[in-house]
Amino acid sequence: MCVHVHASVEECARRDVKGLYAKARAGEIAHFTGISSPYEPPETPDIRVDTRRESAEDAAERIVEHVLGVWSFEL
Repeated sequence: MCVHVHASVEECARRDVKGLYAKARAGEIAHFTGISSPYEPPETPDIRVDTRRESAEDAAERIVEHVLGVWSFEL
C-alpha cells in the first residue's frame, strides 16, 4: 500500500526539529530531497493525505479504515 503524505517544503522545514532543512539550504547536506535533489511524488498512491486540509487524527483514521476495512461490532 502506498500512502502519500503531501506537505510543502516550507511546511516540512517548519516542522523540522533537527534543523536538517536549514543545513541543506546552507549547503551542509548534499542531495537533500526537496532542496538540492528533486522530489517526485508517487503517481498513483492508494491514499493521499494533504496536511493543509486534514488533521493527523483524521488521516490516521482514514488509513486504518483503508487497511483494515470499517469494522463494526454488535455488543
